[in-house]
Amino acid sequence: MVGTTPFGHAAPKRVSHPGTGALSSFERAGLQFEVTDVGPPEGRVVIMLHGFPEDRFSWSDLATSLAGTGYRVLAPDQRGYSPSASPKGRRAYRIAELIDDVLALADAAGTRRFDVVGHDWGALVGWALADRRPERVRSLCALSVPHPGAVRHAMIRSTQALASSYVLFFQLPRLPEHVLAGSGGRLLARGLERSGLDHATARRFASRGAEPGAMTGPLNWYRAMPFDAGSLPGPVTVPTLFVWGDRERFVTRRAAEACASWVNAPYRFVVLQGRTHWLPTTAAGEVGPILGDHLTATAD
Repeated sequence: MVGTTPFGHAAPKRVSHPGTGALSSFERAGLQFEVTDVGPPEGRVVIMLHGFPEDRFSWSDLATSLAGTGYRVLAPDQRGYSPSASPKGRRAYRIAELIDDVLALADAAGTRRFDVVGHDWGALVGWALADRRPERVRSLCALSVPHPGAVRHAMIRSTQALASSYVLFFQLPRLPEHVLAGSGGRLLARGLERSGLDHATARRFASRGAEPGAMTGPLNWYRAMPFDAGSLPGPVTVPTLFVWGDRERFVTRRAAEACASWVNAPYRFVVLQGRTHWLPTTAAGEVGPILGDHLTATAD
């Protein structure tokens, strides 16, 4: 492909400017984010946002597939995951900062409007983006995690509070880092596998836990949640696709089904039978055609 930075291969460290070709990184407020940019430079831009404890390479299969059909796909290592974009303090991980990071990436790529595909925490950023900056978001695809309002609705109507109990633990200072680093990250890897992630990917994600201090940034996403408790996204007004696996461990069916109430635009809800939380890596072959149809249906 012309003007691409292939997934899984190192590229020269540089920050491109709008219109100059593929990005390998972008800057915002003194932070430098690593990014993979695949597909034709003139293609319609799709920004893919990973979740916890993933990275931009979790999108490899889906991004390569989209790029092969003419889309330009941008997949950043988000705040707390890029080594040069891991500010200290939980306030630096408020949702407004996460949104502005994505907008800075779009600006660096020279695009005004873009499609958002998010998984896990990346989906939550996508919901907030679609609510607060709908003029920038052409469409939204959320994988695994529905609108926060749907999750809140399900808290008292299902076992969602139990499914989300780990969130409280992650907000504690220092202890989560210690636990996740246990046995050189093997404890985290085993937990990821129990929730449905394949062994090789679980080990790769968990390797971050073995590095001193490397999990603090990702965990600060959870620790910043109290600062955003009073400003949850409202109903979104952009075309939306929500994909959920019926073996999902962290989001109940009640929360998934309630998501429709939070979209005032064309909406499609797809349930993948037998699939777990980790849709980008374990169900890319099923998600790809569904996502492709969604993007085609939302063309300008």
